[in-house]
Amino acid sequence: MSSRYSRQERFPPIGIAGQEKLRDAHVLIIGAGALGSSSAEMLARAGVGKITIVDRDYVEMSNLQRQQLYSEIDVINKNPKAVAAQKRLEAINSDIKVQGIVADVNGINVEDLVTGKTLIVDAGDNFETRLIINDAAVKHNVPFLFGACVGSYGITFPMIPGETPCLHCLMDHLPAQNLTCDTAGVISPIVQLVASYQVTAALKFLTGAKLSPLLQSVDIWNNESAKIRVDRLKKENCKTCGNNPSFPYLSFEGQTKTEILCGRDTVQIRPGVARALSFEELGRRLESLGSEMTVNSYLLSCSFEGRRVVLFRDGRALIHGTSDITEAKGIYNRLIG
Repeated sequence: MSSRYSRQERFPPIGIAGQEKLRDAHVLIIGAGALGSSSAEMLARAGVGKITIVDRDYVEMSNLQRQQLYSEIDVINKNPKAVAAQKRLEAINSDIKVQGIVADVNGINVEDLVTGKTLIVDAGDNFETRLIINDAAVKHNVPFLFGACVGSYGITFPMIPGETPCLHCLMDHLPAQNLTCDTAGVISPIVQLVASYQVTAALKFLTGAKLSPLLQSVDIWNNESAKIRVDRLKKENCKTCGNNPSFPYLSFEGQTKTEILCGRDTVQIRPGVARALSFEELGRRLESLGSEMTVNSYLLSCSFEGRRVVLFRDGRALIHGTSDITEAKGIYNRLIG
């Protein structure tokens, strides 16, 4: 009887020894959207021993076109992506350990998330978060597989601390960051292709193969691709990986942070200090206001002052229907108190 991984073990560059290395690995995936869900499924099926997947959002109907771990039930229940991903991955492979964490990655929590991991797979949705992860990856000597896609275009790069330039070094060589899936759209094939590049790099690294320092880009619709060797782009004065690193993206003042989610007409509010919300108490208040409310173990969604508000237990909130930070803060403060 063939083992679960028999076909992969027959692939000479992996073999039985490589499969054992995969079993011993712990991969951190930042983001459980299109790239994250695709990479997570491939790594789970490949037998990576432990996968931690972190995401701040919940499943919406527009996700289903390209985010393959989720279903309409997840949309109806407003399941957080990290939780829905964990449940699906556990159903795919009961031999491995999967941890889903509902959190916004920032300068406060990123080092705890990165510590002890074998590899980081980038599947985020904004460049600021990538730079935060990049700083933590270099500081803690954990390889970081950068990846992004929009429209029909995608880009990948393996950042190996001490060997390659870091993402901070390459900022002048990366495409403009003003396009997102929300503003320019995205097609599923480019997601699968970029995820395949990332997972291939992950399998190579985890089994001991050498990764080439290549920045790869591809436009799957227009049949265009390019590769750039980036060995000489490493900067000696880089504040992240240079001679005197200061890790600038890990600094985080203890104050409330706001962020307009690009293309979504939504403001995210993140308290400087995590607070444990009582959904039960909030629920009683909102019922008296006649608010449309949905509650599960991870979030509370309601209508408040004409806006849809989603609250997470750590105090983070998404205020939908506005890009006005002042308005969003006011709604948050009146709702939370």
